[in-house]
Amino acid sequence: MAQAIKTKPTPIKKSANVKPLGTRARSAQLTRDSVLKAAIRVFAKYGLNGGSIEKISSAAKSHDRMIYYYFGNKEGLFVAVLEEIYRRFNEAEAKVNIDAKDPVGSLKRIITFIVYYYHDHPEFVTILNSENLHRGKHIAKLQLATEYSSTAISVFRNILESGQAQGVFRQDVLARDLYMMVAALGYFYQSNRYTLSAFLGEKLDASDTFEAWEKFVMHAVLSTVGYKEEV
Repeated sequence: MAQAIKTKPTPIKKSANVKPLGTRARSAQLTRDSVLKAAIRVFAKYGLNGGSIEKISSAAKSHDRMIYYYFGNKEGLFVAVLEEIYRRFNEAEAKVNIDAKDPVGSLKRIITFIVYYYHDHPEFVTILNSENLHRGKHIAKLQLATEYSSTAISVFRNILESGQAQGVFRQDVLARDLYMMVAALGYFYQSNRYTLSAFLGEKLDASDTFEAWEKFVMHAVLSTVGYKEEV
């Protein structure tokens, strides 16, 4: 089972200058959100090429013209979908309890989070697979792309620097490399689970097999940073 991940409440800032949305604005926002959620489901199932405007509008119980109105075209909608799935990932990651005084525990929690996030959100993996088939040309249009990546890597940087300062982690490990290692191990297992299951002759989506993989990833990453757990 996944380890319990403690979360920190995120304060909601309220401004006296912010006016509540009117009825028309609320309706427009609900329509846009509905289309975006439907697009995530459709693109996750059919990819960019197979995810037609008609399928998305049908799934959203909306009309084709609303998609063109809010997103311009299908590619514009796909860019919005990429931004949304990354936003969701960063929002979830921000809730992981990172404690500078406990770099080992913090690293374990972020590893568990990433491995299970890919497992529990297959749409994240399949949509990124589709984007990779298009050589990343849509994600390059995201204005916040570098911000999302820097946020994710900064989590590992803070943990590493804390562990290095305490002498429990190696000094020659880069945060970028550590992030890519955890992401690769979690992503590859999820994106290739069907072909690997046939190739290896065992069901990789079985809960006990996946839990064993998570433990393997944990051990591999801790070994990489030079931390040896007491037996």
